[in-house]
Amino acid sequence: MQLIQHVPELSAYLAADEAIDHEHPLVRQTAAELRVDTSDAYTYAAAAFVHVRDTIAHSGDAGKADVTWRASDVLAARHGICHAKAHALAALLRAAGIPTALCYQRLAAADGSPGPVHGLVAVRLPGRDRWDRQDPRGNKPGVDARFSLDGERLAWPVRPEFHETDYPTLHAAPHPAVLSALRSAVDRAQLWHTLPTEL
Repeated sequence: MQLIQHVPELSAYLAADEAIDHEHPLVRQTAAELRVDTSDAYTYAAAAFVHVRDTIAHSGDAGKADVTWRASDVLAARHGICHAKAHALAALLRAAGIPTALCYQRLAAADGSPGPVHGLVAVRLPGRDRWDRQDPRGNKPGVDARFSLDGERLAWPVRPEFHETDYPTLHAAPHPAVLSALRSAVDRAQLWHTLPTEL
């Protein structure tokens, strides 16, 4: 898909903010630990992706009721929904100087009704003139997302017949509607009712 960059400066995709707090000591420590076994930006990005996908549980899969949304809190709690995990991965990548955007999909629920908007990231690695989307949601039966620069390996490719869509905008910060729902939710059960179903 063709991604659309609306923020003119690439530096916007390296910035820290309230959700992508990559200057936090825990984010910095995690990034430093991941750098030990990586030799370049490509291997670091892949390692950071696997770390978030595999060692930070998806809150729904793990049955966790509390809502995390700030990258450092996600790393500390070891769980988060897709948006929270995207914030954590963006923070780890930006901490290493890799421009990272937030992206969204409109997906349908199991019964075909509109589901909550899904969050993922796009990375701009050195020497590449494109953004590559990655989905650190976490795998489970029926979901096999992988780090890939040669064709997307997302958790859920969209199904047009269910009116699903990939939003093409590259967001430098979390979408306000998503962030508001995350910040205000008392627990995950409430969050499922307040996350937007479209952007």
